[in-house]
Amino acid sequence: TDFAQRELGDIVYVDINTVGETISEGELFGTVEAVKTVSDLYLPVSGEILEFNAALEADPDLVNSDPYGEGWMIRVKITGSIDDLLSVEAYKELIGE
Repeated sequence: TDFAQRELGDIVYVDINTVGETISEGELFGTVEAVKTVSDLYLPVSGEILEFNAALEADPDLVNSDPYGEGWMIRVKITGSIDDLLSVEAYKELIGE
C-alpha cells in the first residue's frame, strides 16, 4: 500500500521467488529491502502467485513512485475467502488517515 511504502522509505530491492506457488493467508511470499531495513511480505489471502512484476528488478523505486500502478508486486489467483480483507475505509481508519 501507499502507507506501507511511505513507512519503509526508499525501496532498493524486491525479492519474490514464489511465482507458481500456492501460499496460505498470512504466509510469507517475499521480502522488500529499503535503505534502512528489510521487511517480510505476507499474503493477506490464500492464493496462487501467478506473476511477479519483473519491472521491479530494474526499478524497485516504482513501489514508491506508483504503488497502485506500475509499482505492483504480484498477481494472485485467490483460492480462499476474502471476507476478512479490510475495506478502503476500514484500512484508512486503521492507519489513521
